[in-house]
Amino acid sequence: MSLEQSYPRLLADVGGTNVRFALIRAAGAPISDERNLVCADYPGPYEAARAYLDPLAVAPRWAAIGIATPLSGDAVKMTNNHWAFSQAALQAQLQLDELTVINDFTALALSLPLLTDEELVKVGGGERDSDRPIALLGAGTGLGVSGLMPAHLPGEMPRWIPIQGEGGHVSFSPFNHKEDEILRILRQEFGHVSAERLISGPGVVNLYRALSELNQVANEGLSAADITQRGVANDCPLCRETVDVFCGMLGTAAANLAVTLGAHGGLYIGGGVVPKLGGYFAASPFRKRFEQKGRFSNYLAAVPSYVIVANNPALRGTAAALNALAARKGY
Repeated sequence: MSLEQSYPRLLADVGGTNVRFALIRAAGAPISDERNLVCADYPGPYEAARAYLDPLAVAPRWAAIGIATPLSGDAVKMTNNHWAFSQAALQAQLQLDELTVINDFTALALSLPLLTDEELVKVGGGERDSDRPIALLGAGTGLGVSGLMPAHLPGEMPRWIPIQGEGGHVSFSPFNHKEDEILRILRQEFGHVSAERLISGPGVVNLYRALSELNQVANEGLSAADITQRGVANDCPLCRETVDVFCGMLGTAAANLAVTLGAHGGLYIGGGVVPKLGGYFAASPFRKRFEQKGRFSNYLAAVPSYVIVANNPALRGTAAALNALAARKGY
């Protein structure tokens, strides 16, 4: 098979709520035909892919899927929606020559070297070192965590190895007495309280509920979108506190990840929650908390942090994964 025979290529980014599809129709062509579908409307990825492909009358040869769930072996079962499937069966159903399935935040990590400065909003100080590890996390339906490790020496052409893990499910680490109390409340409900239980869209609701109990004020049963909107607008004291505490918790989680990876290549924030906070986020407790690490405060002050504001960057990451596969095959 030649490189040209690997096209058209199907790209997909599967989250807990939505799946985004796109195509690369030929070698050298841009990503095109982007379309968003709701996962709940389809029994699984095959039916969703057919709903996307049939109107386009396209038969892809290769495909890459970034998906928001742990991956081990052929069977895939999503954490935050009902989809479950066999990778081999999906490849056969779609009549693909190659299918690559990676974690959705691994796909997002692969896109980071491709993003332009206009697709990033810098928060805080520090400058990137292009030869050092890169950290990535983001709050959406869940809490995604990944990064890139350099596979090149200083001065060489950059090459990166993506991290495929499930860091959003580490145990939540409280920073102060208030967060100790929040953890106590949620532990009564969940037993083990992961970082994702608080630092995610559903986590915003959990946090709002816990703070309403601590403050002995009415819980209005608001959605995460309503809480963040009212919090940023400062229309509701409880919502504002929820958003402030959320940003502080994200700062601690980001700092833990940055020191774990030695991420002087930068800390990047994706997901659906933070970009919607707009200019509020830069003035939020996030960056102050990020740098509050005792003896390592100066270390973290030198690590720059960025909010990703690009449209569907994970699709670029899945495209990069297929390019890497082609390179391994010698095309």
